[in-house]
Amino acid sequence: MNFVSLRVITDDVARLVAFYEQVTAVPARWATPEFAELVTPSCTLAIGATRTVALFGAGSARPAANHSAIIEFRVADVDAEHRRLTAAGCEFVQEPTTMPWGNRSLLLRDPDGNLVNFFTPVTPEALQRQAR
Repeated sequence: MNFVSLRVITDDVARLVAFYEQVTAVPARWATPEFAELVTPSCTLAIGATRTVALFGAGSARPAANHSAIIEFRVADVDAEHRRLTAAGCEFVQEPTTMPWGNRSLLLRDPDGNLVNFFTPVTPEALQRQAR
């Protein structure tokens, strides 16, 4: 089994896609005006309109209601990303911080309130975990 995609449901696909294109520097691939994907080498972030939820079962997902998942991106240099995103006007939940498990992390929220983590492994143990 391979984990290949994470889908976020939103009332405003264009706004959320624009945010993720800005923070990741990955262009979206639009399938329809209600569905786009940001494809990275390891995983795809899919963004779908609220209307698409009915295809899976009415009421099975609600936009802007996440309080338990964190969307994470491994980056080469968290501090460089912080400088780039600060210049772009982003607001942060947490400035770059080295976590007890060895990742240097930067936290922000997307326009729907989903928590986004940019992280860089910085300790030997964290680097070894990421090499797997």
